[in-house]
Amino acid sequence: MNSMGRTTKPQVGQIISKFTKEYASLVAIFVMVIVFSIASPYFFNAGNFANIMLQCSTVGIVTIGQALLISTGQFDLSLGQNACLTGIIAAYMMKFMEINPWVAILTALLVGALIGAINGVLFAYCGIPAFMATLGLQNVCRGLAKIVTQATPIARLPEEIGFIGRGYVGPIPVSVIIMVGLFVLFQFIASKTKFGRNIYAVGGGTEAAFFAGVNTKRVSLYTFIIAGFLSAAGGIVLTSRLNSAAITNGNLYEFDAVIASVIGGISLSGGKGKIIGAMFGSVFLIMFFNGMTMLNVDPFYQDVLKGLVLILAIGIDVLRNRRKQ
Repeated sequence: MNSMGRTTKPQVGQIISKFTKEYASLVAIFVMVIVFSIASPYFFNAGNFANIMLQCSTVGIVTIGQALLISTGQFDLSLGQNACLTGIIAAYMMKFMEINPWVAILTALLVGALIGAINGVLFAYCGIPAFMATLGLQNVCRGLAKIVTQATPIARLPEEIGFIGRGYVGPIPVSVIIMVGLFVLFQFIASKTKFGRNIYAVGGGTEAAFFAGVNTKRVSLYTFIIAGFLSAAGGIVLTSRLNSAAITNGNLYEFDAVIASVIGGISLSGGKGKIIGAMFGSVFLIMFFNGMTMLNVDPFYQDVLKGLVLILAIGIDVLRNRRKQ
């Protein structure tokens, strides 16, 4: 009995320690729920949690693509404006060109994938650093969004697409189901498929992956395409939820996605972290600022806090990597 007890306790402790390290963001969410519930009488209720998940769904979908890119050691600064432009394209086609809503959505998704493909080609095949390539595409997307809308929101979209961002299956928003489904799908791809293993191999060391037989350029290209496609999907969900497409949609989503990914355990050095963890990072980020709003913290100060959260998350990631060296 004693010998069994002595062997069991360390095993339980190791399991708990491993869980808290891999899913620190999930633990932080539970702590934050307790703190904000005590601090504000309006935080802990079903309506507020539904609102948090609705906001999280759009950021979360974009975060999947960013998390995959970070796992390869890169990131995409154009994801937020990609979501904005593709949402506008879909809305414009539905509203002014009277094109079938589903054809418009498919077109917007393909445009998002094309933007990702351009980023991927510029980085992988032209040798332009991802920072500069995606920053350039960010400005292209922003400019095109302004040209298409003339800075005027496109509102009152067809009701056929309303359920994507505003519909429910029982008590659960459809957008949340979409987000969770995509996270589960890409967690499976990242952990159980050859392509997923290649993503982590490239992130762990491009040169080593190349000599191991991985087509590193193709992996990078495909990852950028997936990120662009998912960004467009997030833009469609956001446009549906707001029933409007405007040049402010998706603003700074690329940075929110980086913060959520790092909080969720995706290492900025590449090759480490679970994609599903980025979902918990998204929930943490949205819940944190929802709580700040509940406590009447000035939005300007919230921007400062967001920057501090990013710096803190990066600092934790750096310390985590140093300990493993």
